[in-house]
Amino acid sequence: MSQIPRRKLGNTGVELSIVGLGGIIVTDNSPEFASQVVGDAVARGVNYFDVAPTYGNAELRLGPALEPYRKDVFLACKTIKRDGPSAQIELEQSLQLLRTDHFDLYQLHGLSKMEELEQCLGKGGALETFEAAKRAGKIRFIGFSAHSVEVALAAMARYPFDTILFPVNYVLFSQANFGPQVLAEAQKLGLGILALKAMARSVWPKGLKGNERSSQKCWYQPCDLPTEASLALRWTLSKAVTSALPPGDERYFPVALDVAENCKPLSAEEEKTLFAQAEGLEPILVQKK
Repeated sequence: MSQIPRRKLGNTGVELSIVGLGGIIVTDNSPEFASQVVGDAVARGVNYFDVAPTYGNAELRLGPALEPYRKDVFLACKTIKRDGPSAQIELEQSLQLLRTDHFDLYQLHGLSKMEELEQCLGKGGALETFEAAKRAGKIRFIGFSAHSVEVALAAMARYPFDTILFPVNYVLFSQANFGPQVLAEAQKLGLGILALKAMARSVWPKGLKGNERSSQKCWYQPCDLPTEASLALRWTLSKAVTSALPPGDERYFPVALDVAENCKPLSAEEEKTLFAQAEGLEPILVQKK
């Protein structure tokens, strides 16, 4: 079996598989399923795993499943807490649930407002906890995720983060100009760039109830399987990203692994086709005016 290629993670000296496993995949699944999907992923060369306390029982499932492989993988976790004391409590809880003594990467999760960034960076903010934990050996690298162009650019300007986790998506780039400026700045600064929403398509149709959606684990409408999703992921992996996290819907992960094993840059004709499909779609995120 061929192994999934790896790329350098910014200036960290680490190399990650070009597709990672997002913890939502194991949310609300059995321990046996979690062990199987993690074992299969590692066997195919996946060494990047990302999880967060907000992903239901994902930490509880991923901890035991990942334990046999912990020394050989790169484990990333996040917190939505913005003040130091709360971030400290959540960090310790996550370490315990994931059965590890450290995280390779710990991230501010889902920054969307400037006020949140100000609190994180200010006195008594979450970054103070991150830095103390790094000195204590509980964190190797510090990063953030964001769903805002404005906040992502401000975060990179104000703190020397090691990584950024951000949407890198063909619809967002082509229809909303959402992301290219963030990607360019992160690349200029030498951050490790981790991609979200590579296989996202659009918002769910208005009036469609949760149980009527084709995917219960995606707050957005994902690309159709397998052709559109594969093309979308290849587009993202053609950019200056280290790795991409597929949607939490477990049907997308095997497709992503197959794409990663045989990944080829998009041709100009394929990109033209993909962008034509994106025309008229409502982007899942928009820039603040």
